[in-house]
Parts: sequence; C-alpha cells; structure tokens
Amino acid sequence: MEQRQRHLVLVHGACHGAWQWYKVATMLSSAGHRVTALDMAACGARAERTEEVPSFEDYSRPLLDALAVLPPDEKAILVGHSFGGLSLALAMERFPDKVAAAVFVAALLPAAGKPMDVVFQQASPQEGRPEGYFMDCEIGTSGDAQRPVQMFKFGTQFLKKNVYQLSPPEDLTLAAALVRWSRGFRADAMLTQAVLTAERYGAVSKVCVVAEDDALASADCRRLMASQNPGTEVVVLQGADHMPMFSKARELTELLMEIADKYT
Repeated sequence: MEQRQRHLVLVHGACHGAWQWYKVATMLSSAGHRVTALDMAACGARAERTEEVPSFEDYSRPLLDALAVLPPDEKAILVGHSFGGLSLALAMERFPDKVAAAVFVAALLPAAGKPMDVVFQQASPQEGRPEGYFMDCEIGTSGDAQRPVQMFKFGTQFLKKNVYQLSPPEDLTLAAALVRWSRGFRADAMLTQAVLTAERYGAVSKVCVVAEDDALASADCRRLMASQNPGTEVVVLQGADHMPMFSKARELTELLMEIADKYT
C-alpha cells in the first residue's frame, strides 16, 4: 500500500526548543512525512528573551500562527512534549478543525471545563518532592520591579538525574548547552480560567504517550490526566525517560507514524 504523506507539527517542552526533535524529525522526514518543528516564543533559536513574552498566548503564538495558515483541506497531527501539551490544548481549542489528532508525549494534558493550571499540581504534588529535589536548577526574576517575571532554568545535574537519565549522554550534553530560561505563566488568565471547551478542545482525538520511567512526573499521573479526557488513547513506552525523543527515538517515531496513519 502506498504510504501517504502526513504533516506533523512538533512542540517542545520548557527550557527546550525545536532542537530536541532532531532525531525524530529526521526519521519522520526520511520516511516521507512533512515535519514542522517549532520554537515557541523566547525558546530555542528565537531572539526574544522570556521576560519579553507578555502572556501564555504570546508564548504559544508560533503554533497558533502555523495552524492559522494551513490550507482549508489540511489537518495536522500535533505532537507536544511536557509543558508543550498546554500549547497544544490552546491550539486545539482555537483550531479544532485543523487538528487530525493531538499526541501528548510525557506531557501536561489538561481537561475540558477546568483551568489548565490544575495539571501542575497533578504532575508535581508537593508532598512528592523531597528536599533538594531541584538540585542545581536556577530560579530568578526579571523585568519591571513592580511586576517581576518569575523564570527558571534546568540545571545540568537535574537534567542528568531526573530528565535524561536513560538518554544517550551526548543528548544530555546538547541539552546542557542549549536550555534557556523559561516561564510557567502560572498567573496567566489563559491557564487560571476554564478556556477549554468540550465542544472544541474535547472533540479533537487525543493520544497520551506515557514514558514508563519518567522521573519528572510519574506514569500514574499521566494516566490520571488521560482519564479526565474521555476517549483518549493511552500508549506506554517502556524504558523511556522524560525525553522519549532521545531515550526511545526510534520507537517514538514509529508510534507517531502509526498514529498519523490512524487518525488522518
């Protein structure tokens, strides 16, 4: 059977950029698919700084703009990692007719009818974080002294122990060199208000990819998020850490191609 070309749009996680998809994007492209790996605002190779991004919607603007210009007869497969799941959710609410399916890879997966920031507590309950958990991560503020912008950046030792612990060491080295300051936009109205509707966001097909050995957020918490979204397909990647695009790159790529064939 002749394989049809699919369009997959890849969205990175916090502190990362489009570069994190280099292995998966290469394999998808080599298989004949169209791949768009995006840098969100103030991420990856983009010039602006995180304190210059006023809102979560502005942060997600590259994804929103990419969907806005799709031809009327084209639907994309959205793939979001970690914090990128929230950008996927906003894009699905805005452009449900442009999304064939959304794949949440070790990602925050919010529920329709609830504020998106609920998933932060689900993913990282305070009682589950031992003292010193964040190790060499950096936390800072910038911008106007009256309205400071809270920022964070993953430290190399934290990445090694809790994010890339099963990934090739050269990918950890790459990450340590390229991670940037990021924001959680925890006070942003787009996250604190119930902006996701069952009629739009809820109507788009979803796949939750659970990384079984994710040390950043447990597999159980990913399954909990999926259970709050009726009809969500759950797929488990064994032996994957929080970065399946590195620790299980080929397996994740093959899964994405299967999902693309199934939902388009």
